[in-house]
Amino acid sequence: MTDIRIEQLRVPDTLDGEGAADFLRAVDVSRQVRVSTWGNDDLAYTGEELLALCHDPYEWYVMLVARVDGTIVGRAGIAMPLDDQTELAHVTLDVLPVAEGRGLGRRLLEAAETFVRGENRRVVVVETNHSAPELRAQLESATDVELLHPATGVGALPLANRQARFAHNAGYRLERVEQFSSCALPFPESRAAALLESAAAAHGDEYAVHQWTDTCPDEWAADVARLEQEGGAPAGEGSWDVARLREAEELSQSTGRRTLVTAAESRTTGRLVGYTSISVLGHRDDVVFQDDTVMEGGHRGRELGLRMKLANLELLRRAFPHSHAIYTWNAAEDTHLITINARMGFAAAGVTGQWRKSFDPEM
Repeated sequence: MTDIRIEQLRVPDTLDGEGAADFLRAVDVSRQVRVSTWGNDDLAYTGEELLALCHDPYEWYVMLVARVDGTIVGRAGIAMPLDDQTELAHVTLDVLPVAEGRGLGRRLLEAAETFVRGENRRVVVVETNHSAPELRAQLESATDVELLHPATGVGALPLANRQARFAHNAGYRLERVEQFSSCALPFPESRAAALLESAAAAHGDEYAVHQWTDTCPDEWAADVARLEQEGGAPAGEGSWDVARLREAEELSQSTGRRTLVTAAESRTTGRLVGYTSISVLGHRDDVVFQDDTVMEGGHRGRELGLRMKLANLELLRRAFPHSHAIYTWNAAEDTHLITINARMGFAAAGVTGQWRKSFDPEM
C-alpha cells in the first residue's frame, strides 16, 4: 500500500545543517519541474536562493511537501507578505511529472489553503507556466478550443491545458496573462549598433544616460523613488520613497543578488524620466532577468526605452560576461514593451497565468 503524506517542511538554518537533505530534495523537485516545462533549469531556484527567500524579513515563507513512501515528490511554497497586502498569500506548486495523476497537486493546494486561512489570509494567488510549444500544440490539435480569458488585460489560456484546468477546477479565477520571453547572450554588436542608430534618430541628444550597480547614487534616489511610485510599483504595495528604495536595495544585496540600472535624464529639466534594471542572481550569473522598465508618459514613443535597455545590456556584458540568456515577463497587453523586446531579438518562450481565489465573497 502506497503511503502518501502532506507535511510542513522544517527550513534549515544552513544547507549543511539539520533538515538540509529534505530541503535540498524539495529544491530539486522544483528544478525538475522547470526542466520539464521549459527544457532547462534556468528558472529554477538554487538551494542558496530558496534558503534566502525563506529568511526574507518582509515575507513569511512556508514550505509544504508531499511524500510518497517517504520520498519527497512535490512541494507547495507559501509566501505571505508581512508589510503590505497582509491579506494575501502566494502559493507555488511543484509536483514531479512522474508523480502526477495521484491527486498530489490538489492535496498540496488544499493543505496550503487551510494553512493560509488559519493565518487570516483571505486571498490566494497561484501561478501556472505554459511553454509556447505546449500551447501551440494544444491550440492546433482541436477545432473548437474553449478559452479562459483573464479578468484584466488580454490573452487567454485553453481550458484543455492541464495546469489551467487544474486551477480553474480548484475555484481560481484567471486574473492576468503575462508573456514570457528570452534572448540569447551575448547581444550581437551589429544588432546593438543598428538599434542605437535608430534610437539616436528618434530623440537625438535630449537625454543623458546614467548607470549604477546595486545602489542608486544619492543625487538620483528621489527621482527613482518617484518613478517607482508613479509607474513601477504594483498596485497595493504602498507608497515609495527614498527610505523604501534603500530598504529594497539592502534586501536584494543581502541575498547576493546584483542589480544593474540604466536611467535617462532629461537635459531640459535635469530630472530622471525613466530607468530600466537587470537582476543577476547571487549564486549563478549565467542567467539574468530583465526587471522594470519605467518611463514618464511624456517621454514614451521616442525609443528612449530601447536606448536604456541597450545601454544596460552593454553594462551587463562588461560586468557579467558569462551570462548566456536574459529573460523577461510582460503583461500581454503591454504591446509597446513587447514590440521593443521583439526588435531586440527576444523570442516568445511561453506565457504565465496569474490566478486568484478569495475566501471572502466581497473580495
